[in-house]
Amino acid sequence: MSEQDAIAGPGTAPTAPRTAGTMFAALYGELIPYSWHDPASEHDAYQLFHQRSLAMGWLDERASMGEASGLWAMNDAGWGHPRNASGTDLISWFQVEASGVAGDRPLPVQPFLRCAWDTTAHIGTVRLSAAQVLLPVQGLDATARPPQAAVPSLQTIDWFGEHDPQARATVTIRVDIGQDPSVSTIAAQLADRLVQLDQSLFGFRVDEPASPDPAPAPPFDDSFWNGPSRHALTLRGELPEWSCDAVGWVAETVADCVARLGVRTPLLLTVTRNRAVPA
Repeated sequence: MSEQDAIAGPGTAPTAPRTAGTMFAALYGELIPYSWHDPASEHDAYQLFHQRSLAMGWLDERASMGEASGLWAMNDAGWGHPRNASGTDLISWFQVEASGVAGDRPLPVQPFLRCAWDTTAHIGTVRLSAAQVLLPVQGLDATARPPQAAVPSLQTIDWFGEHDPQARATVTIRVDIGQDPSVSTIAAQLADRLVQLDQSLFGFRVDEPASPDPAPAPPFDDSFWNGPSRHALTLRGELPEWSCDAVGWVAETVADCVARLGVRTPLLLTVTRNRAVPA
């Protein structure tokens, strides 16, 4: 077990600054490594993600001194499945401790997934089929949101406004809050909130009946969240493009919507690209 593996896990030291909680991302699909890539290189997923976070100004370097300076503190990362499970198409995974979230900002899922994508694509060609993110919804204070930023991710919706219409992708979105049964009571409210958002680029609807499509099992222990999975909601959606940026926007938006509905436990969001149906 690596040193990073030995220290990985949810929770913070008593002297650490306020944090939102653990964020975990897993990318699924196919990775075709570049011919020059050495699997035994010291430039592993942890080192590359750390360096990319640092370069972009997203790494919280001063967390150990009780002063937050970035979006997250690095925890762990790796290629393949962290528990060596077979029969999965898990490409890479990343775990961080998200810094406290300002009242007018969303959880930093877009930069987190961008960093995960950049790290993975740095060593090969990625054919992404699904992205899974653990969202620390309990770290969001919906009452602190100003009226003009009730769902802060809406402030960045125009990033996706200039896009190739042919790039649109249909997806299945699984919203899972583990053992918390409240998802069944908020399902209609969540769907209504997503539909009523002041935007026309992302489409959402509740899947009735619930989708039988299986989502990948989370590659981490149930103690990380409120697992195991007992209660989930399936949405059908349409993204303006199939990218980690678009998945990150959806994740930020869903996190704020469920927080406003009273959810106070970690949420596992899985976005899977639907296969095209042959004509």
